[in-house]
Amino acid sequence: MRQIAIIFRRELEQYFNSPIAYFVAFAVLLLTGLTFNDDLAMRNGRMAVDPALPLIYLAQFSVFFVPLLTMRLLAEENREGTLELLMTLPLQDYQIVIGKFLGAWTYYTILISLTIVHQALLVWLNPPDLGVAFAAYIGLWLFGGASIAVGMLFSALNENQIVAAFLGMAALLILWQADLVGNVISNRALAEFVRSLSFQSNYSYSFAIGIVRLDHTVFFLGVTGVLLLATTQIVQSRRWR
Repeated sequence: MRQIAIIFRRELEQYFNSPIAYFVAFAVLLLTGLTFNDDLAMRNGRMAVDPALPLIYLAQFSVFFVPLLTMRLLAEENREGTLELLMTLPLQDYQIVIGKFLGAWTYYTILISLTIVHQALLVWLNPPDLGVAFAAYIGLWLFGGASIAVGMLFSALNENQIVAAFLGMAALLILWQADLVGNVISNRALAEFVRSLSFQSNYSYSFAIGIVRLDHTVFFLGVTGVLLLATTQIVQSRRWR
């Protein structure tokens, strides 16, 4: 645990020393703020505001900004040769991967926590269903963990951060729109399997409407675990090169 904590602190400090991290935070607050303001103005007190709406849009934005947070995690280490240096230390490969993952997930958690200001405003203006908001935040947090694991996988496969970010965005966009991808597949069994991988369905049809479903929770945790295991294997393969 001590080794993981060291890697975790190192990565979290790098986020707060990186201009990209602050740019992403500004973009997230701007986009969610505009979405929240437009929804509030449209309803104009005539109907209850959906507390999960900014979070649904934030999940969509995550498809594009999470790869920006993960692109350097391992790609930069590969390019500069510091990954090999880390491997000479008394660290297991899984400790490196988990430490970096937890650093990114913690920064993501801080980002989504900033949007609590919208919920506070709703409580002051017209108290919403806080149960829906709580479930939406839980789902967004789990969704973020799975998205970070996707981004880390492509960061481990590349030395170029831009390529890692682009591939991560493409993969997350496909996973988000897996429902549409499944609709164009003629094989029914394969189409159902592809649709079951949809990040959008697993978030929007449960967490976003205030329901914390066990199967959707297990889905996001399972995707995260499998991809972190795959990333660990990629890092381990570099040890023997």
